Amino acid sequence: MQHIAREGGCWVIGCATALEASDIPADIPYYDELFPSKDEWVNPGDAVIYKPFGGVHAGPMHQEKGLLISDIDVEAARSSRRKFDASGHYARPDVFSLRVNRKKQTPVAFD
Repeated sequence: MQHIAREGGCWVIGCATALEASDIPADIPYYDELFPSKDEWVNPGDAVIYKPFGGVHAGPMHQEKGLLISDIDVEAARSSRRKFDASGHYARPDVFSLRVNRKKQTPVAFD
């Protein structure tokens, strides 16, 4: 997620499920064998918010249940796209062109 924030110059919000063994219904088959410790973290969560060009803005919420709430500066992402547009630069005809050869091609042969 941090890579996406760095490359795209955008805010990235990583949602995660914090789950303890005690959150799972005890009536599933082999529950006691699968989860001998009811305090065990099945998934530690780690919800996080990354700011444009990387760096943690809020979180991560490791082995913690709750809501990760934070104010973000929308202008920070908008101004970062002026430096590098991770998706828009492919739409420039002077940089990228797509050509499709519609002629019938011979099949590939292996000897």
